[in-house]
Amino acid sequence: MMDGFINVLKPPGMSSGTVVAIVKRVTGEKAGHAGTLDPEACGILPVMVGRATRLFDFMVEKQKTYLAEIAFGSATDTQDAQGTVLQRGESYPDAAAVQDILPRFTGDILQTPPMYSALKVGGESLYKMAIKGKKADIPARPIHVDSIDLLAQTPRHGMLLRVVCGRGTYIRTLCHDIGQALGCPSHMRFLLREQTGAFSLDTAVTVEELKAGCAQSVLLPMDAPLAHLPRFDVPPRLQKLCLNGVRLRANEWPGNALAGTNIRLYMEDRLIGISRVGEDGSLTPRAVLR
Repeated sequence: MMDGFINVLKPPGMSSGTVVAIVKRVTGEKAGHAGTLDPEACGILPVMVGRATRLFDFMVEKQKTYLAEIAFGSATDTQDAQGTVLQRGESYPDAAAVQDILPRFTGDILQTPPMYSALKVGGESLYKMAIKGKKADIPARPIHVDSIDLLAQTPRHGMLLRVVCGRGTYIRTLCHDIGQALGCPSHMRFLLREQTGAFSLDTAVTVEELKAGCAQSVLLPMDAPLAHLPRFDVPPRLQKLCLNGVRLRANEWPGNALAGTNIRLYMEDRLIGISRVGEDGSLTPRAVLR
């Protein structure tokens, strides 16, 4: 049995679902991705394998890092290079103008998600509505962008940016909005996700390597993305109860974590589950990994 995470370097042109299907095939286990990536984008795609699929709700993706190319001169309906051009313009900004505008798009800002996205309105995905020619009233929502660095100018009126941001940020929308603010239509030409949560490029494996049979050797442990949760080493007298998913009263375990905190439970240095501290100090199982 294989339980853990495989940090896949997704190639452009492949859907996140296809990557998951490949992982299922080469491992023989159930699997699911921990945060989707657009088909034409490339980069880090963590895939949960086996019992690790029970840990999705406890992972933290507070920070992501992207390498993105913004192309000035045209805006598209998908806000990336795959869409239909809706607007053209030739008031190409120089590097100084781009640099000056970037602070407007950092910190806590509001962003309106694109129509071509997996978000749902009234139970229907926005991209399905867009394909049918439907319109939807999409409210702006708060996002956080830690930083945007202008790295270089690229051919055909492009700029290479590195964006560090929180979850829920659409980089293609960011590229579109930057162009609007500068008075020149723009879209995202290229996107590489360099890091998401605890996963980065230095532990990533390609799809080709997976197909060649390296899955076991690149499998990351189930607690790899859970370092933000406090750890509790279960004493022998409580191990059977924890393995059976029994709730522990406050006076039965020697912990002192704050109410509402999720805690990693270990037995002989092996992750056996996640429990939550209640208002009364009790420990209630959230995920049992027997």
